[in-house]
Amino acid sequence: MHKPSNALGVARDVSPSQPVTLVRPHAARRAARYFVEKFPGTSMYAVKANPSPDLIRTLWDSGIATFDVASIAEVRLVRGLLPTATLCFMHPVKPAEAIAEAYHVHGVRVFSLDSVDEVAKIVAACATGGVPAADLTLCVRLRVSSAHAKLSLAAKFGVGVDEAAPVLHAARQAADALGIAFHVGSQAMSPQAYADAMALVRAAIVRSGVTVDVIDVGGGFPSVYPGMEAAPLERYFAVIHRAFEDLPVSYSAELWCEPGRALAAEYASILVRVEKRRDDTLFINDGAYGALFDAAHIDWRFPVELVRDVPSRAKMLPFSLYGPTCDDMDFMRGPFLLPADVAAGDYVEIGMLGAYGCAMRTSFNGFGNGETVIASDEPMASAYTVAEPSREKVTAIREVRS
Repeated sequence: MHKPSNALGVARDVSPSQPVTLVRPHAARRAARYFVEKFPGTSMYAVKANPSPDLIRTLWDSGIATFDVASIAEVRLVRGLLPTATLCFMHPVKPAEAIAEAYHVHGVRVFSLDSVDEVAKIVAACATGGVPAADLTLCVRLRVSSAHAKLSLAAKFGVGVDEAAPVLHAARQAADALGIAFHVGSQAMSPQAYADAMALVRAAIVRSGVTVDVIDVGGGFPSVYPGMEAAPLERYFAVIHRAFEDLPVSYSAELWCEPGRALAAEYASILVRVEKRRDDTLFINDGAYGALFDAAHIDWRFPVELVRDVPSRAKMLPFSLYGPTCDDMDFMRGPFLLPADVAAGDYVEIGMLGAYGCAMRTSFNGFGNGETVIASDEPMASAYTVAEPSREKVTAIREVRS
């Protein structure tokens, strides 16, 4: 790690030939504190968003004590870093061996599921000498709509309301505590997504007649990206809280959530170099097989900024991007708005890549990540500030700080 810096300082002082990841622990701390202080229940970090050990420790130090793990590798990672953290194995379909190791070796007691068969698998894997475990919290994943989300999560997992009763009954019989979980999809752009999902939770409880101890509203809380400016997160929390208070659940029922993107997105950006310009297309040294998977495969828009000592006064134009590999698929269709005079040799910062981007990087074709630098400036966009400074102000701040 370098000393605290920013994109302009790195470009000026290092002139890197490889992409550089800029991490902002202060942004992760702020996001964690926001959820800990304002969400009306327990916030657990969805580790799949970014399994960086440094980020996980930062979130822990900032008050996040519960972690949503989706594989035995994530279980081992977090338990190795945080021996006293609470781990919740929230992947609904798990190998029996992973369940057994999580329970018997790593102390995991919370498991998600969406079928009667999965209940039986969990019960068998967690038994000791043929005696079923008496300390399980089993969360039944309910299928809900992703209509308000930019990325659907409605197809792969979850039991429908009409089929939920047998699963809830089986889980209730096996569990010390019974939960209902759902996921409204990634980057939910309206609090109504949670209101609609909670209505389905109510219907499932009423139809099954079970006593429910935990409601887990999953993730989906939005961050700020170009063209994706959602309502303030406090409105989401208020909608969730009102719906939770109206549910027919036990008097001591707990409310959980699983933010991933919302805790990690602002943590990282990348600094890339333009290797070539061809009309309105820029060839850069990171791409679809690196941190820009989402930009390439689901047309996700990330904020971009030209990084120069003297800010450009050219008008803004839309560009598309090619990554460094030999594949035509290594392509990020625009618009990515940059000054019209951007050219080979320039550096560009691409923001909001702390969630999923850095976690999905590969070394395909021999290309990988360069150094990691701790940045002290603000993220290029933020869900946790009242107003974002203008581009001119950001540039001025960077020049002063560098």
